Amino acid sequence: MRRGTEALLARLAHHAEATPDAPALDDGHRRITYGALPGEIAARHARLDAQGVRRVGLALDNGLDWALWHLALLAAGRVDVPVPAFFSEAQCRHLVAQAGLDAWIGPGAEALGFSASPDPAIARRRVASPAALHEGTGIITFTSGTSGQPKGVCLDREAPLRVAESLAEAVAPLGIHRHLAMLPLATLLENIGGLYVPLWLGATAGLPGTAELGWSGGSGFDPRRALSALETFRPHSLILVPQLLQALVEQSPQAPAGLRVVAVGGAPVAASLLARARAGGWPVVEGYGLSEAGSVVCLNRPGEPALGVGRPLPHARVRVAADGEVWIRGATMLGYLGEPPLDGWHRSGDLGHWQGEHLVLDGRRRDVFITAYGRNVDPQWVEGELCARPAIAQALVFGEALAGNRALIVPAGPELDDRALAAAIACANAELPDYARVSDWRRCPPFTPDNHQLTANGRLRRDTLHDAYRDWLIPSRQPRPDAGSTDTAVPRRRNAMPPYQHLQDATRAERDWLLAAPLLTRALSGEVSHEEYLAFLGQAYHHVRFTVPLMMACGARLPERLGWLRSALVEYIEEEHGHEQWILDDIRAAGGDAEAAAAEKPAPATTLMVSHVRDVIEHGNPVGFFGMVQVLEGTSTAIATRAAEGLQASLGLPDDAVRYLTSHGSLDIGHLAFFEGLVNRLDDEDLAAVIDTAKMVYRLYGAMFRGVTARCAGNDATRELADALV
Repeated sequence: MRRGTEALLARLAHHAEATPDAPALDDGHRRITYGALPGEIAARHARLDAQGVRRVGLALDNGLDWALWHLALLAAGRVDVPVPAFFSEAQCRHLVAQAGLDAWIGPGAEALGFSASPDPAIARRRVASPAALHEGTGIITFTSGTSGQPKGVCLDREAPLRVAESLAEAVAPLGIHRHLAMLPLATLLENIGGLYVPLWLGATAGLPGTAELGWSGGSGFDPRRALSALETFRPHSLILVPQLLQALVEQSPQAPAGLRVVAVGGAPVAASLLARARAGGWPVVEGYGLSEAGSVVCLNRPGEPALGVGRPLPHARVRVAADGEVWIRGATMLGYLGEPPLDGWHRSGDLGHWQGEHLVLDGRRRDVFITAYGRNVDPQWVEGELCARPAIAQALVFGEALAGNRALIVPAGPELDDRALAAAIACANAELPDYARVSDWRRCPPFTPDNHQLTANGRLRRDTLHDAYRDWLIPSRQPRPDAGSTDTAVPRRRNAMPPYQHLQDATRAERDWLLAAPLLTRALSGEVSHEEYLAFLGQAYHHVRFTVPLMMACGARLPERLGWLRSALVEYIEEEHGHEQWILDDIRAAGGDAEAAAAEKPAPATTLMVSHVRDVIEHGNPVGFFGMVQVLEGTSTAIATRAAEGLQASLGLPDDAVRYLTSHGSLDIGHLAFFEGLVNRLDDEDLAAVIDTAKMVYRLYGAMFRGVTARCAGNDATRELADALV
């Protein structure tokens, strides 16, 4: 019986003969049929042979090229090391050194010490003494780095394909003809479930780029973009992590037509989310697995009653030890890179119990938590980065099943204000990959042995701290103020949720509408025209030139109770002064007419946005101005840097032509941490003013972007403004 690579290649040969015209791979722009697929793989196989490469980092985005190079590496017997796009440069350097890579396919090669080769797709690196690998290693999948440096999991070529065969058997009754890869192919779960399984079944693997699916970095996601991809590809199957499922269900409570199975794993899934999704027709099944066990171990089979994380797949053996730890065997790793080989059962670190034939998980043995995006994080790593800042004495980080990590922060001295702490956290975040950064924080009194939050030898008592701050560390949706509670001992107050988080939740719909603007979504994938970019810069100039005057007006009208905000405004003014000149310089460097852009009448949406904020300052609550800060800086951190990279790549722009975008993408990350500290000091009335302004500015800013698209297409932008005000 054929196994592993040989079996997969035999299946592909069978499909090539039986259904040569059927699409095997489809990225939304180009298709490769089963008849053409063997030739495409063979051509890349030959290129690998010509370069004599042995260990290859595959750093491409999702797409046909990723799949074809991966399959060629598999067929050629080379060691394949998929590189997650969310890894920092430091993590990539660690990966290259640990795996002893001598070749790199994808961007970023030069910065990692690789040089060009005769094959333009393959960068080379001389490795005199490559690191020893476990015998039989065919793929090294790196975890997301629980303690800063990612850990390499060595698998043979057979293990992932055994898992794929088990999964194909489990879903075969559903008649899957189209799968859409929603997760990065560099993750083992999607590599197996989104590429191997469709090819095994003779189905189509939909492989659009991650930006087209709504991804931004390792933990940013736009459900509107994702739903658009679902409409385009009409898949029968998806694989999601919990945060993606939640975002999609919130955006579209009713499942898109045609879905037959949505497998969810990578992190714990809330029972309420599962119930809500299933009620809307989302065919969700929960599973369980880990890279060390070749990915998927257990799965609730479609059509069977769902219980826990399901029954073990045919290839897997699962045992629950006397202490409750889950042990796994079958398709397991050869061992960690640089560590002794695995001998026998893999101890998962997860706790569980049996309910009939189904495995039910009870939590994790170690302190490591898994975010809602499926990223493993050791809190001690992040806490170490935080406490390395002089302003922070102690920190506790928590992020289990959350979209953003939360931190309890103890200042080094009582004289340190929230601005100093926010700046320290921003500095720590700059040293961390995006999935490990702190998004929300709270100032706390010291952790000591006396309050039972610290051991005698200085270690955090995590369970005690988790219990003491549970309501804040594990946020939940709060009932509406009019929902009613007969318990008068529990006042109905907003402060059960931090003000900054309340601001994010209250403006979610308006923010999503802005980020769904076609100009923004296309910018991330480098699909904006030169004319559109210059038009955007022109509108940016016409609102940025008013930023400092609006800040000065706000400071002059703040009541004394908000006088503490004036020092913050001074900081902002110093940072923002002269930025309108940066924009004019960008226009010149991009080949535009800066003087004409400055003299041109701004678009109605731009004028109305500035006028609205000025009116709030002069005739309403002046603190509402900070709603504009929320919109502009939040949008910058979300997309500015990636948009600049996409524009440079597609339009061939010099660095001097994207200075405004690149500076704000990085600058505003620190600003937002500072801004969050300010918002968390506002009372209900002032927060309501910020929310009201933010909602209107999100709409008008979105209309501005849509207006750029309309005018460049020769259309009237009035409708875009009308839509914003509905």
